[in-house]
Amino acid sequence: MLVDDHPMMRQGMAMLINLEPDMEVIAEAGDGEEALALLKKKNHIDIVLLDVTLKTISGFEVIKTIHVYNPELPVLFVSMHDEAIYAERALRAGARGYVMKQEPGEVLVSAIRTVLQGNVYLSEKMHVKLLNRIVTGASEPEPLINSLTPSEFEVLHLIGSGHSSQEIADLLKRSIKTIETHRFNIRTKLNLRDSADLIRFATRWISEEQQ
Repeated sequence: MLVDDHPMMRQGMAMLINLEPDMEVIAEAGDGEEALALLKKKNHIDIVLLDVTLKTISGFEVIKTIHVYNPELPVLFVSMHDEAIYAERALRAGARGYVMKQEPGEVLVSAIRTVLQGNVYLSEKMHVKLLNRIVTGASEPEPLINSLTPSEFEVLHLIGSGHSSQEIADLLKRSIKTIETHRFNIRTKLNLRDSADLIRFATRWISEEQQ
């Protein structure tokens, strides 16, 4: 099943997957609520390809509910967001892998096969990063980030990438009021004084995670 709010993206992935002799896309959804409704009806889905950013609820919220209904159903995140920022959080949420949309089609097919074989798929660069973190015993630079909700996490990432509140609202298909509420909550949870502190923190955090 494909879950992505861009019809052309779903169409492209479906064409690619359906070219494989042993794979077939049997369900598609444009948002999280539609995906969850379909999963209740279809019990023969082998894997879910899930975007992080959806129209109504975050992909991280969707995967939580999926695992309530079917804890054994593997989920592979397919996202435009940088894996250096999102892949580890995706694995903690229960995903079996993470692929960036910028990757070639053969990478997506390889990731699907890897997950269906019961393994975890990450790029080689991300594998090395996580192994280094385990070997050195390094923790996240800012543990308080774990207190952020999925939506707040997305907003923090986009702030660090240089986007204004209006641009973030457009990208996430949320109201400007909702984004401003997220910004306030992020500042409160991370003990930041004002918007300038928030921008400095987000920019530094992005830079450290991408190293």
